[in-house]
Amino acid sequence: MSDIMSEIAERIREIRESCEMTREEAAERLHIPLEKYTSYEDAKSDIPISVLYEMARLFKVDLTDLLTGKPPRLQSYCLVRNGEGIEIERYKGYSFQSLAFNFKNKKVEPLLVTIEPEENKKMSLVTHPGQEFNYVLEGKLKIILGGTEIEMSKGDSIYFDPTIPHGQMAVNGEKAKFLTIILHDDNTKE
Repeated sequence: MSDIMSEIAERIREIRESCEMTREEAAERLHIPLEKYTSYEDAKSDIPISVLYEMARLFKVDLTDLLTGKPPRLQSYCLVRNGEGIEIERYKGYSFQSLAFNFKNKKVEPLLVTIEPEENKKMSLVTHPGQEFNYVLEGKLKIILGGTEIEMSKGDSIYFDPTIPHGQMAVNGEKAKFLTIILHDDNTKE
């Protein structure tokens, strides 16, 4: 487990405790088994981005608080220079960069995602509220959306309902890079 993921796990524990919530309550409200939640908080399992969003929503903090330990502070604009987004490696071969990490009260979450082909064979499907847009920047990407598999190339895009189990993987033995924009569903905030 990377140092960054260990730091995120520690922040989750601290924020949960400051909310005066037990691990059992958090797991129940996130609709995940207690054993799985505990493995996230103890930095023994990778935390899917969808779960990080749900944790941020549950604890009433911005995703940036979980990722960096600092709240976002900008409200007019947030300029992120090439390569300067907060980068998180979820697991070996799958990383994302937050492209608006320092903007307060975001309604969307833009992320630059990079998937290495050999390391992405363990992809699992996730769900989360809101809406999602993916735009392929480099390589070929396979989107699994429910029971449908869609192959995409550079310049292709897809907009979909992320409550449908979904996942992405690099294909043809090459790295894939795509921009994803996730619209927060304000109606599901606790």
